[in-house]
Amino acid sequence: MNAPRLKVVLWLLGLSGCLLNAETVKDREGSVRDDKAKLEDSERWIYGDYRAALAKGKDTGKPVMVTLRCVPCLACAGFDAEVLRERTELTPLLDQFICVRVINANDLDLSMFQFDYDLSFSALFFNGDGTLYGRFGSWTHQEDSGNKATQSMKEALEAVLALHKGYPANRAALAGKQPVASPYRTPVRIPALAGKFSPELDWNGQVVKSCVHCHQVGDAMRLDYRSKRQSIPEEWLFPFPQPETIGLHLAEDARARVASVDSGTIAAGAGLKAGDEILSLAGQPLVSVADFSWVLHRAPATRTLPVVVRRNGSEGTLQIRLTEGWREHPDGTKRVGTWPMRMMALGGLKLEDLDDEARARRKIAPGRLALEAVHVGQYNQHAAAKRAGFRKGDLLVQVDGANKRMTENQLIASLLRDRQKGEKARVTVLRNGRELELQLPMQ
Repeated sequence: MNAPRLKVVLWLLGLSGCLLNAETVKDREGSVRDDKAKLEDSERWIYGDYRAALAKGKDTGKPVMVTLRCVPCLACAGFDAEVLRERTELTPLLDQFICVRVINANDLDLSMFQFDYDLSFSALFFNGDGTLYGRFGSWTHQEDSGNKATQSMKEALEAVLALHKGYPANRAALAGKQPVASPYRTPVRIPALAGKFSPELDWNGQVVKSCVHCHQVGDAMRLDYRSKRQSIPEEWLFPFPQPETIGLHLAEDARARVASVDSGTIAAGAGLKAGDEILSLAGQPLVSVADFSWVLHRAPATRTLPVVVRRNGSEGTLQIRLTEGWREHPDGTKRVGTWPMRMMALGGLKLEDLDDEARARRKIAPGRLALEAVHVGQYNQHAAAKRAGFRKGDLLVQVDGANKRMTENQLIASLLRDRQKGEKARVTVLRNGRELELQLPMQ
């Protein structure tokens, strides 16, 4: 793909991802400029310069909280407003931090900032020397823009302050939380973004178009592997797995308290129960559900993770045993990053697995592949499936000779592992009661 076309595709991916997965404000440009005008002279918030915040944290001895916020997106808007609002339950806790607000990913040091890039609001907590204490990010707030509940943030701040008080004696316990080596120093150095964006926002021009959205980091990294004809690593195919991946549901109003456990799952097999307070996972003290996801994000295909819980006032250790394919349990369609992967693997199709009732009506066995095309992309690379003859309503029942039941997310991952750009997958679809053979182009 030539550079000008790639730039357009990436910008459209960033824009369409936000529009399709989270509503945006009408005046995107104005919202960003208003945000800066309101906060750049704030007594609490350092605006945009996380390096200055770390230096100040080192000088003052205070911990540093870096918030990352996509301002135009309405997702997390209610929560974000509550964090910024003075005179809340968070205020006395925030007073103990050096606070910095970052609204773009252009110049993030990727050797420090590794978090769930698909969220519209995240927070990372550091010591002034750069040591990471923990992460915060909530899919509860992402999926409900009006949710203003801050109890989980309050508990995260309290947990970070406790870790800060015990630092550096607790440095060994924090080792697993630290980011891993990154092939690129900043997002604007990733080939798919290099030369298209600058380290700084263009406040004198179209500032929104000059912004690298956090989710574009993941998009660009996957494109990078794809362009090199390399397999995309599992952590980029299934990034930051939620606790639900292993059958665990954590309470929305707590740091890491078990709300419920799905029967027959990895979490159930570990012996976790509703009401358990999770203190650490794989030796890492948790400050929020995002820390739980970080452990899963870095976990291999199979491993046993010790989890320390407090139950009825007593502490004990359980074992979470990850089995082959554990990452593939959830359907990741809620993620912005899924749309570019649909382009790569599905040619712009959006697929949904038929439920058992629909299968029974159409006489399709429960264990057989049956993914219905509920959307067919119409433009550019997202129209590749359309050009190959696929239509809305087509039912995919076999891909490359395989017909085992799977979710859209599992099929995307399978194709991105097994097929390279330029190849085609043989697909059998049911259309109006007839079987058709089509070729799905890989991009």
